[in-house]
Amino acid sequence: MSSYYPAAELQKFASDLFQRVGLAKDRADVMANVFLQADLLGFTTHGLQRVVSNLKWLQSGESRLSGDPQVLSDRGNCFNWDAQFLPGPWVLTKAIEQALSRIPEQGVVTATIRRSQHIACLAAYLPQIIEAGYVAILTCSTPGENTVSPQGGLDPLFSANPLAFAAPAGEYPLLFDISMSVTAGAYVSRAKRENTKMPTPCLKDKHGNLSDDPLAFDDGGSILPIGGADHGYKGAALSAMLEVLSMALGGYGRGDESATQDKEANSVFLQVIDPQAFGAQADFLRQTIALSHLWEQNRSDSGKPVRVPGQRAWAMRTRQLRDGVELYPSIMRDLQPWAEKLQVPLPSALVTS
Repeated sequence: MSSYYPAAELQKFASDLFQRVGLAKDRADVMANVFLQADLLGFTTHGLQRVVSNLKWLQSGESRLSGDPQVLSDRGNCFNWDAQFLPGPWVLTKAIEQALSRIPEQGVVTATIRRSQHIACLAAYLPQIIEAGYVAILTCSTPGENTVSPQGGLDPLFSANPLAFAAPAGEYPLLFDISMSVTAGAYVSRAKRENTKMPTPCLKDKHGNLSDDPLAFDDGGSILPIGGADHGYKGAALSAMLEVLSMALGGYGRGDESATQDKEANSVFLQVIDPQAFGAQADFLRQTIALSHLWEQNRSDSGKPVRVPGQRAWAMRTRQLRDGVELYPSIMRDLQPWAEKLQVPLPSALVTS
């Protein structure tokens, strides 16, 4: 059974929870908006589902309630921050605001952030950049996490290393948010919780055998890089590239012993590009719109429309803002005890189907 909620009520509900554990309202509102944006776009494992873990981190002190990131370097068109375990959605939103304020002068702005608490869904940060007419590249890695093995290896080495990209392209943007592993760890955890198998053998047990059993991952196994058993060297290479962009450029990662104790804290790479720094906006849009239309018109091998990255997510966001947000069934069940504990009223569902 799925329940639908007004987007504004969900945002207020999440913000109120964060305020009750001591986060200032302006920061709580930012956090709530990021998680809501993820669910609006259909990323149900990294949206409001992540509120509970963030409440725990704020209460335990693993996330800082106040303070600002330390500026390690700043050359105008690029900057590097040490977040010192500030809440990820808040600190990354502030970095994006900083980048957007500099874009008119700089054309391209690049930022790295070290020791940011988990930033959740990368795609959730992209609508504001798209709506401003810019291109975005966003990736993160987790120095304290080893879940993805390189092809031919038994030992998990990389984190999931998601990569998000967005570019204006007419009615909807070209937009994607994908990990460099065949599946994300959150889906493995969900399968374990629901006592189900993975859709494909996307895991490797500790002996190197392919598996679809989430328990194999818990028992010393790993997740395959994208490309799977046959072409995983491609995913491993991309994982290495993203760790260079996020950890190495940021100057903090697997080469630092303390980083292995940082749990889910992220190293972040962000780049915002103004197409008009290179030429006319109309010329840029002519190319991206043509690409999207050619993709849409590609002959289908299944009878279903060919999937263009961003088309479904943007339509879902538009629909859910209008008709209500459909939450994955376990999300409100997990939030209810916190609502009771913190004395925050649950939002009222619109429709249950």
